Amino acid sequence: MTTQLWRVESLMRTLSARRLRTRVGRDELRRVRRGVYADQPCDDEDELRALLLCLPEGAMLARQTAARRHGFGVLRDDLVHVQLPSTVPKPRLPGLVVHRSVLPTRPVVIRGLPCVPAARCAVDLARTTRRLDALPVLDCALRSGVVTRDDLSAEVVVHRALRGVRQARELVPLADGRAECRQESQLRLVLLDGRLPPPEPQVWVHDEYGFARHRIDLGYRERRIGIEYDGLSHLDRDALRYDRDRVNWLDAQGWRMRYFTDRDLYRRPTHIVATIRAALS
Repeated sequence: MTTQLWRVESLMRTLSARRLRTRVGRDELRRVRRGVYADQPCDDEDELRALLLCLPEGAMLARQTAARRHGFGVLRDDLVHVQLPSTVPKPRLPGLVVHRSVLPTRPVVIRGLPCVPAARCAVDLARTTRRLDALPVLDCALRSGVVTRDDLSAEVVVHRALRGVRQARELVPLADGRAECRQESQLRLVLLDGRLPPPEPQVWVHDEYGFARHRIDLGYRERRIGIEYDGLSHLDRDALRYDRDRVNWLDAQGWRMRYFTDRDLYRRPTHIVATIRAALS
C-alpha cells in the first residue's frame, strides 16, 4: 500500500491542532519531517517524497541521489542532492545539498520521484567529481543501459560552457559498459593515464574445447597479460582456494597475471603503470 503524505497546512484544513496531536499520539499519523506527516511507517523512498514536499516547485533529485535511482550509483554519499531553479530561494535543511540549475531540465519520474535525466546526471557527476571517480560513473551508466555513448556525447555538448566539462569530454570516449566494479574502472583509468594501451575489460579465457572457463578483470589478450583488483571478496577461504586453482590454470594457459590492491590503486598508481609497462615490454 502506498504511503500517503500530507503537508501540515493540508491537514489543518480538516483537523484542529488538538486533533492532530491526538492522531499523532495514537500513531494514526506519523511525523516524517518538520511540516510533513504520513499515515504509516516510511521507507527511504517515502523520506525523499517527504523532503520534496518541503522544497520549492521545480525541485528534482540530482547527482549521486538521482544516479542511484537511475541504476548507476557507484559513488557513496549519505546526503540528498537536489537541483533547483536558479530563481527560487535556496532552502537550508539538514542533510540536503542544493545544486542550482543553469541548463533547462525536464525531470523524469522514477517510482514517483522527479529526477534529473540519466545522461545529464552522469555528465554532471563526470565533470564535478574527481577524475578517478568520474570514469566509474560513466562506465556504470553505460552498463545500466539507461544511456548510450551518443547520449553522453550529446550531453557534453550541452554542458560545453560549464565548469569541469573538459574532464567529462575527455572521459566519455574512454567509458566502457563492460566494467563491473568501481575499482576495475579506476584501475583501467590509471593505465590509460599512464599512456599504456587500452586494456580490454572482462576478458574471457577459453579452454581447449572452446568453453569459457575464467574471466579476467582487465587484459591484453594478444600478449596474454591479465590484470586484476584484489578486494575484500578475495579474503574468504573458499574464495582463496578458487583463486589459487584459477591462477594455476591461467598460468598453464600462458597468461601472466598481475594483481593490485587498494594500496596500489590509491597510494601508488605509478607502481601499477610501471609493473604493467614492464610486463608489456
